[in-house]
Amino acid sequence: MKKTAEKLKNFIKKEIVLCLSAFLALISMFFIKPDASYLSYIDFRTLAILFCLMTIVAGFRQLGIFDLLAVRLLQKGKDIYGVMAILMLLCFFMSMLITNDVALITFVPLTITLFDRAGSAVPSALSKRLMLTCIAMQTIAANLGSMLTPIGNPQNLFLYGKANTGGHTMTVSAFVGLLLPYSLLSLVLLMLWILLLRFVNRKKLSSLCPELSLPAAGCNGKAKEYLIAYLLLFGISLLCVAHLLPYGVPFFLVLLYTLLRNRRLLMQVDYSLLFTFAALFIFIGNLGRIPQFYSILQRLLSGREVLTSVLASQVMSNVPAAVLLEKFSSDLPALMIGTNLGGLGSLIASMASLISFKYIAGKDSSLCRRYLAEFTLANLIFMAVLLLFYFYHS
Repeated sequence: MKKTAEKLKNFIKKEIVLCLSAFLALISMFFIKPDASYLSYIDFRTLAILFCLMTIVAGFRQLGIFDLLAVRLLQKGKDIYGVMAILMLLCFFMSMLITNDVALITFVPLTITLFDRAGSAVPSALSKRLMLTCIAMQTIAANLGSMLTPIGNPQNLFLYGKANTGGHTMTVSAFVGLLLPYSLLSLVLLMLWILLLRFVNRKKLSSLCPELSLPAAGCNGKAKEYLIAYLLLFGISLLCVAHLLPYGVPFFLVLLYTLLRNRRLLMQVDYSLLFTFAALFIFIGNLGRIPQFYSILQRLLSGREVLTSVLASQVMSNVPAAVLLEKFSSDLPALMIGTNLGGLGSLIASMASLISFKYIAGKDSSLCRRYLAEFTLANLIFMAVLLLFYFYHS
């Protein structure tokens, strides 16, 4: 019994958003009894595309594609700050295609390995401080870089799908154009942060990565087959995102290929995210059928979508905030901006941020407090600048 309770406690701590979403869905069922309308709550298109993208990206990671790319780019770093800039930019640009959480899962462990292998090139205290700074900036970079594309993060995929239903149309270029100013400003801020860090320390240090070598990806026939197949499936999934194919096509092809050729890949999919979405759809669908709540939230949101999204994201994370607020506002562009900027701020504002924190805790729990302080400070500064930019141009 004690072991079961401990396992349950650990599961809740690990999957806090899933458990909270399931709890809210269950509570809402007491107010709106389960009926046939429940099926209409769930956005199966979003869930199917998320499953496809997570499976395909897991395949790329299994082949070592991202590790190989990272090492080759890192070898171009002339000093520690050049290496940090590359690590940060890898998260920024790769998150646009492989999502912010996958970018952090891929590149944060590489960062920890690089700093572990720094050896005598960097004093120990400085090495730890720079590692925390680098991971904090990688996390911010992944959250901000992912906002530029519809597939960069789950809330973008969800809101972009909603922007192309019910007679409404939003092209990929229109989505990118909406978020591009914020993305470009974010990139400038990230580079300025690195330059400031270099200036504060005022000394050039050796490269961190000469010892690091990883096996080449795609070096045999089976790996080449996988690579070609995943690239084709990724292209088909993008056609679905652009509404050029029904979502059933990539879902069927990805599932069929994986079952036939690489079943173990299915174990690497983040099913907790899919179930979190499903629970949120039920909870929010039921809220929408409570007239009093619907009316109050709709009035609160009117004209304040961006600020409300940012504030809601700080306490419930930006993915649940997007799913909740979309039900009560027709201003989807404002929600897109708000939930993406809302990924900054608190540690739970973007669930991807918890990934980095878990790696820090696993590396050395004594570093958690220092990391959290630096992470929060940097997030608040970036959020303040981006919000000022929004209000200035709105």
